[in-house]
Amino acid sequence: MNRHGEQQFAALQQVEESLNDYISTHIDPEDDYLYRLYRATNIHTIHGRMASGHIQGRLLKMLVTMIRPKRILEVGTFSGYSALCMAEGLDDDGKLYTFEINDEMEDFTRPWIAQSPVADKIIFTIGDANLLAPQLGITFDMAFIDGDKRTYIETYEMAMKLLRVGGFLLADNTLWDGHVIDSAYDHDQQTLGIRAFNDHVQADQRVEKVILPLRDGLTLIRKIKE
Repeated sequence: MNRHGEQQFAALQQVEESLNDYISTHIDPEDDYLYRLYRATNIHTIHGRMASGHIQGRLLKMLVTMIRPKRILEVGTFSGYSALCMAEGLDDDGKLYTFEINDEMEDFTRPWIAQSPVADKIIFTIGDANLLAPQLGITFDMAFIDGDKRTYIETYEMAMKLLRVGGFLLADNTLWDGHVIDSAYDHDQQTLGIRAFNDHVQADQRVEKVILPLRDGLTLIRKIKE
C-alpha cells in the first residue's frame, strides 16, 4: 500500500470509529457487568477484540427478544459476552447452550458466566460443539456461530440439523475485516474458510439470508425447509 492508500485507509478507520462512538451513544447503554467483562476480556486475553462488544451485544439481545427462542445454541463462547447478551433477551424458561473449544478460556469465562444475573439461563460447556451439541438431543430455535472460521461450513451443517424449520442462525465475522474481497489474503486459511462459508450459504436453498455490514460482518439466516 502506498502513502496515499495508507492515508485513505487511516481516514476510513477514523470515520468508522467516529460512527461507532455515535451509535454507542444513541442505543441502549452497556450495563456495568458487561462493561467490566469487556474490559477484563481486553486486559486478560490475547484477542480481546473477539468479544462482541456493546453495539453487537445490544443487537443480539434485540434479536433474541424479537425471535423469542426457547433454546439457543452458541458455538464459540470466548469470554461469554455474547452469551450474556443473548441470555438477557430470553424468556424466564429459555436456555442457552454455549460451547467453547479452547479449554484455556475456562478459568476466565466460567466465573463471569456463573456470577452474572443470567447464569441460570446458560449451560456452558468446554469442548467441540460439532461433536457434543448433537448429543444433547435438543431442537434449537436459534443458533449463533462464532467459532473456528476454517470449519464454519461443518459447524453450519451441524447447527442446521439441530435447528427447527423457521428458526434463525446467525454467523459472525462473515466479512472478516474486508479480507473476503482482498487478494492479499488468498492463501489465509481463515479467510478462505469464510469465503467458502459465504458461498455455501448463498447457494443453500434451505434458507433465506442477508449479510449485515455490522462490525466484522454478521449474517442472518432463516431456515425455511429441511
